[in-house]
Amino acid sequence: MNSPAQALRPDAGAPAGQSAPERELAELLVQALNLEVAPAEIDPTAPLYGDGLGLDSIDILEVALEVSRRYGFQLRSDDENNVVIFQSLRSLAAHVAQHRTL
Repeated sequence: MNSPAQALRPDAGAPAGQSAPERELAELLVQALNLEVAPAEIDPTAPLYGDGLGLDSIDILEVALEVSRRYGFQLRSDDENNVVIFQSLRSLAAHVAQHRTL
């Protein structure tokens, strides 16, 4: 996994511009993956996968499981939209807001 510092804002002390759903998902990411970064420091537009936050395919699977548990819908590994869904914290939050049942 790459360094999460790549997806941090350069001005980490200032508000990230995260919406409430983005902040909630950032907290889920940090807790589920034991990231050594504060949720508020995750740039909502930075890539989650590869460069950016540095998540790998195993991390994405963990996130998908946690999202399924917390929000009541399945993120499937064979979904052709996963590239868009997991593009950033912002895109993931938009997808969750659209599909959540809990």
